[in-house]
Amino acid sequence: MAKILVVDDAAFMRLRLKSIVEGKGHQVDEAEDGQSALEKIQKDEYDLIFLDITMPRMDGLTALKAILKETPDAKVVMCTAMGQQSIILEAIQAGAKDFIVKPFDPDRVVQALERLL
Repeated sequence: MAKILVVDDAAFMRLRLKSIVEGKGHQVDEAEDGQSALEKIQKDEYDLIFLDITMPRMDGLTALKAILKETPDAKVVMCTAMGQQSIILEAIQAGAKDFIVKPFDPDRVVQALERLL
């Protein structure tokens, strides 16, 4: 069982992703924005982080860079809506390991989980 952090400002998106991940037997923590995610990462270790791009307080790209500075070997999967391809490219170049598109396709989420864990 892996410990996963799901970061998204939309509660329904966190719940959707959490149900898919827990369905595969993993433990899930949640954060509502990048700042909250960074605070959690400073207190606990996670095997994988699902990180939304567009959020208040600290967006996903800024959070990604801060997370990787704090924990250089962190495995981060960016979560994006359609039309954010340029940001995804920047995130991959900054160190994200993968990305998934909203609305989440359960098979694609599971594929990212299995590939990175």
